Amino acid sequence: MKIFKFGGASVKDAKSVKNVLRVLEHEGYNNTLIVISAMGKMTNAFEKIIDSYCQKSEELKKEIDVVRNFHVTIIEELFLTNKQFVLLEIEKLLGQLSGFFITNKNTDYNFIYDQVVGYGELISTTIVSQYLNEIGIANNWIDVRDFIKTDSSYRGAHVNWDITEAKIKDIDTSSLTITQGFLGSNKKGETTTLGREGSDYSAAIFAFCLNAESVTIWKDVKGVLNADPRYFKNTILLEQISYNEAIEMSFYGASVIHPKTLKPLENKKIPLYVRSFYNPSEKGTSVKTGLNLVPEVSCFILKQEQIFISISAQDFSFMVEHNLSDIFKILHNYKLKVNLIQNSALSFSVCIEDKFNNFDSFLKEVTLNYVVNYVENVSLYTIRHVTQEAVDLVEKRGKIILKQATKDTVQLIMQ
Repeated sequence: MKIFKFGGASVKDAKSVKNVLRVLEHEGYNNTLIVISAMGKMTNAFEKIIDSYCQKSEELKKEIDVVRNFHVTIIEELFLTNKQFVLLEIEKLLGQLSGFFITNKNTDYNFIYDQVVGYGELISTTIVSQYLNEIGIANNWIDVRDFIKTDSSYRGAHVNWDITEAKIKDIDTSSLTITQGFLGSNKKGETTTLGREGSDYSAAIFAFCLNAESVTIWKDVKGVLNADPRYFKNTILLEQISYNEAIEMSFYGASVIHPKTLKPLENKKIPLYVRSFYNPSEKGTSVKTGLNLVPEVSCFILKQEQIFISISAQDFSFMVEHNLSDIFKILHNYKLKVNLIQNSALSFSVCIEDKFNNFDSFLKEVTLNYVVNYVENVSLYTIRHVTQEAVDLVEKRGKIILKQATKDTVQLIMQ
């Protein structure tokens, strides 16, 4: 049993969908389950739809038409005999979306987000499944929401592993199966999502529950690199990474592998491969038991649009346990992700990201009892397997606000 995951870049247009076929023909597709993301930048497009709906904007119909026209263009280029049927299936899905907008009375943004954004995955998998059918590759399309069961933590749901495993074990895996990434459902049947980039996690969930031989994430890069080539020159392909090292890298924010993906794979020693869908004959990167890093080089992780906060007591007393407990509770309540911590006698500093736009509300509450200074839009650099040369390279990039070092890792907050 093999699990393949194709991200948005691998199905961004008709040519890319045809390339999925090329990959399947190269690798073989019997006893295979494929997890597919929304096409191209469609998750962003659905986020615009959500914003238009929540703001009661007249742009809502226009934003829906953007999504419709994008997919219609792909369908027009892909299909010959089955075109009208596929167009009708997409209209049914968009009709369900419009129906939600008409009947919904829930004003919680996170709930609305999860009910809407997943239509990107439902549409993309419908198109790919029907295209493979048309060219003679029979496959079984399944709705992932019938199998991955979660709680109701919208936009970051937690998997109920017992129920999920029982349901996934019933899947007939003897032929090719196609499903969606990123999505699940709660006990009410409402759609939930596993967090942005959660399709990798979806693949790991299926692999764990089906005792898969391997998981392969097909990407537009040749594997896991030691740095993001958009921000660093002369990047190096990492041929092998241990589970522990990959978990460390993802904890610090490496975007190639989702943080939740690795643990279920490690638990059953299922190897993860990151390979290029442009060059399926290349081996890419393997994540498995063994050496930490091959080759052993410094790795650079960059997280942008961070907020650096320094908090102190109003009476200049020491920042001790009860203060820290109080601050962490407020951070948790406003879903602010902490990426770096530093504590001194008189101040407590954190580097956070505000993906739910709650920072202003957090600031309003925390300043009731503390003095707060902050700097917005800073960058957090993490260097693993650090060398002085690697530190020098990063320090040239701007003003250092904070530098923190451990035995093998250096983190710098830069402005």
